Amino acid sequence: MSYKKEYARLLLFRTVGNFLVLLSLLMVAKIFGPIAGQEIVYAYKQYRGVSTVVVFKQPTVEVKKNSHIVTPTPKPNAFASVIQKLQTKEEVIVPADTEFSIVIPKISANSLVEANVDPSNYDEYIGALKKGVAHARGTALPGDSGHMYLFAHSTDNMLNVSSYNAVFYLLYKLEPNDRIYIFYKNKKYAYKVIDKSIVDPTQVEYITKQSSKPFLTLQTCWPPGTTLKRLLVFATPVVQ
Repeated sequence: MSYKKEYARLLLFRTVGNFLVLLSLLMVAKIFGPIAGQEIVYAYKQYRGVSTVVVFKQPTVEVKKNSHIVTPTPKPNAFASVIQKLQTKEEVIVPADTEFSIVIPKISANSLVEANVDPSNYDEYIGALKKGVAHARGTALPGDSGHMYLFAHSTDNMLNVSSYNAVFYLLYKLEPNDRIYIFYKNKKYAYKVIDKSIVDPTQVEYITKQSSKPFLTLQTCWPPGTTLKRLLVFATPVVQ
């Protein structure tokens, strides 16, 4: 075999090898990227001691005035924005939609909630979970007495993890007395975590649980990216 043919063969093998390595890295990033991103942000907030404030609306932009002109404070460029976020000691969360959304300050969760989703209808709840968190049809709504059930992040295999909302990836970080805020019909409802549990998918009695008082259950898949178990977090209202 001539030198040129040998070189071409080696170059082809190297190119294919590099392509396969790159493809593998992209697949790993797709599968684990959402989880890793949530973990990194959480760890950073804990390290920096960042506090979280939940507000109804974004704070008003400061302006500079003279006798003739009103000039908004210029927005920082992308790099400056990153530096600003790294330096801040306070995170401000504005609910995704005050008509129906959930905010969990400890894990920086902020998502729309789709109301009245049938948890037994695959097409219906999968469609809802691609947009945000789903409220189980037949369970209570904020302000009502009874049990409210919200669920997020569902997947049938690791390859499509990033196709679904990652808002509940860090639900396992919650501990008793951590706060959960539900915004509904432009009102804010506060809850505190009282317990959590890992259960089998067949234990649907948690969805149909009855309560004479307001009670909140949050559900996600466990471990993240699988359908092996369900992680449930239980919370009760806080008088504000």
